[in-house]
Amino acid sequence: MKLLTLILETAVQFIFVILSAPLFAGIFARFKARVESRRGPSIFQPYYDIFKLLKKETLVPDGSSILFRYVPYVAFGVYCLIALIIPVLIPVPIIFTASADFLGGAILFSFAAFLKMAAAMDSGSNLAAMGVSRLASFNFLGEGALITVFIAVSLITGTDNPYTTNQYLVSNPSANITLVHVFATLAFFMIFLYETGKIPLESSGLQELGMIDESLNYEYSGRLLAVNKWSSYIKQYLLGSVLLNVFLFPWGLFSTSPYFLLDIPVMIGKWLLLIFIVMIIETTLAKVRLFKILDYLAVAFTFSILFLLLSEVMH
Repeated sequence: MKLLTLILETAVQFIFVILSAPLFAGIFARFKARVESRRGPSIFQPYYDIFKLLKKETLVPDGSSILFRYVPYVAFGVYCLIALIIPVLIPVPIIFTASADFLGGAILFSFAAFLKMAAAMDSGSNLAAMGVSRLASFNFLGEGALITVFIAVSLITGTDNPYTTNQYLVSNPSANITLVHVFATLAFFMIFLYETGKIPLESSGLQELGMIDESLNYEYSGRLLAVNKWSSYIKQYLLGSVLLNVFLFPWGLFSTSPYFLLDIPVMIGKWLLLIFIVMIIETTLAKVRLFKILDYLAVAFTFSILFLLLSEVMH
């Protein structure tokens, strides 16, 4: 019976992450359009885009290797694996949880990012190369801050298991309002905004001078582009759910069968709140120049270092 419940919990979490990730991206785009007094796309537009691209012909640049062709699938698989090892829906360990911890999850995120940059370079596109060079210069701070935050979390809770960390914060509410936790939350929230492209840039989107993440998909089309977009949605959901379930709102999730099914509406509610917060930030803050992202990430990295130092002192 326990094995059956474990399999069911694993299946529910995996399917929910894979299928709902585009929905939250669609909700954010819709809400943002409403705030800007535009009608905006349907909340299901990401699904329409994915299905449309899956039906289109896939073109591959001349001279590209198998790296360009297969990295989208490998990166998609990496994000799917992460969905099985961190508490993004079910607050208790599921199948594959023991295969990695917080640090392992951070390394998997970095590995997927590295593969996507390598594939973009393999395309031979000058614009893709320009975007990769920017990402490489930004990520040395972003990835460093992400790993530092996870190391510091393990020092506080005595474990780098994300599920144990969630349970520790739920059972110790006072730990959520300590200065250490505040620094951790600020650092991870800033990383989330950067990794999901929510920092308001003066030149963003498909304008060549503002390309960052978009440049990685510049030479992709058809099925490969659909997989890349889907991977980006899953990545956004994974990072946002860690932010919600470990740093901001660790409460409210059910771990017993069959009540864990209630975690689905709970997570939807949490995500709506996160979307509202991010939307306010993106639509009210002044847009920044591209080179200012390094300053932004330097602040996030500083918060993560302060978090690490404070956690060591308190420990």
